[in-house]
Amino acid sequence: MQTPTDLDVLRRRVQQAIDAQIAGATRSLAAIGDETAPLVSAVSGLLSGGKGLRAGFLYWGYRAAGGDDSDALVRLAASMEFFQGAALLHDDVMDRSDTRRGMPSAHRAVAGLHQVRGWAGDSDRFGEGTAILAGDLCLTWCDELYATCGLPGDELVRGRHLFDLMRTQLMGGQFLDLLESARGWEGLDLEARVASARKVIRFKSAKYTIEHPLLIGALVGGAPEESLAPLSDYGLALGEAFQLRDDLLGVFGDPEATGKPAGDDLREGKRTVLVAYALDAASPTDRDTVESLLGRDDLELTGVEAIRHVLVGTGAVDRVEGLITSLADDARKAVERARETGHYDSSALDVLEALVAVSTARHS
Repeated sequence: MQTPTDLDVLRRRVQQAIDAQIAGATRSLAAIGDETAPLVSAVSGLLSGGKGLRAGFLYWGYRAAGGDDSDALVRLAASMEFFQGAALLHDDVMDRSDTRRGMPSAHRAVAGLHQVRGWAGDSDRFGEGTAILAGDLCLTWCDELYATCGLPGDELVRGRHLFDLMRTQLMGGQFLDLLESARGWEGLDLEARVASARKVIRFKSAKYTIEHPLLIGALVGGAPEESLAPLSDYGLALGEAFQLRDDLLGVFGDPEATGKPAGDDLREGKRTVLVAYALDAASPTDRDTVESLLGRDDLELTGVEAIRHVLVGTGAVDRVEGLITSLADDARKAVERARETGHYDSSALDVLEALVAVSTARHS
C-alpha cells in the first residue's frame, strides 16, 4: 500500500501511461503523415507535468474499495487526465486564455506556428480550430484508455455508466458557465449570485475533478452502490473547496506558481463566489471599480491591484477562506463516515484524508 508520501511516484506512473497512450495513438496517425504533428503536440504539451489529481482520486477510490495496485489500474486512472485535457483545451478557447501552466495555451501556440510558417488564412482561427480538434482527440483517447486499460471487463462495466455521466455533465457545466456569463447577475441578490456561482463550480469542476473519478474507481474496485454516499459527499465538498482555492489563486496567486498571468480570471470576467461577496459588501465607489474593470481584456496590473484591494477590504477573501475551511472539514468528516461503513480500506482512506490538505493548499 502506498502512502501520501508516495503520491509523486503515482504521478510519474500516470505520466508514463499518458506518454504511452499518446505514442500509440500517434502511430495511428502515421498514415496521414507528419502534418498532424502540431495536433498531437497540443495534447502532449498540455499533459506533461500536470498534478494528476483526477487520476489520483480514481486510483485511491479503487484501492479504497479493496482493489490491488497494478499497471492496468494506473492506465485507467490516466484516462481521467485525457478527459481533463479535453476540458482545458476547449476551456482556453472559450475563455480566450493566452497561457496555460506557464506556456502559451495550445490555440495561441498553434496560431504562432501559423504565423511563422506564413500559411494562408486567419492565424487565430487556425489555432482555435486545432485546439478544438486536439480536445476531441483527448476525449477519444480517454474513452480508448478506459476500455483498453487491462482491467477485467466485468470490473470496467461497473463504472462505465458513471464514466459516461461524468463526461455528459461536464459539457453541461461548461455551457452553464458560458450561460451565466452571458446572463449576468443583474437583479440577483447575494444569495442568488452565490448559488449561481456554486452551481457552476459543482458541475464544471467539483464533480469531474474529485467526486466522479473517486466513485468510478470505487465502483470498478467493487464497492457496493449503497456504500458510496460518504465518498460522494467527500468528493463534492473537496471539489468545491479545490475550485474556491483556484479562484483565489486566479486573482492573488504567483504567476510563476500558477502558470497564468496575475489577475487572469479578472480579465476573463469570471463571476465567482469571491466576486459575489465583494460586490455585496462594497461601497458604491468600490462596487463601480469592480464592475467597470471586471472582464476587460486590457486590464493592467494597476487595475488588478484595484480589484484586489476591494476583494480584501470587503472581507470577501476572508469569507471564501472560511468557506474553504468549512468544506475541507466536511470532506474529512465524510472520510470518517466512510470508515464506519466497513466497506473501505483504512489505509486508502488515510490517503484520501491527506489529500484534503493537498487539494486546498494556499499555493498552486
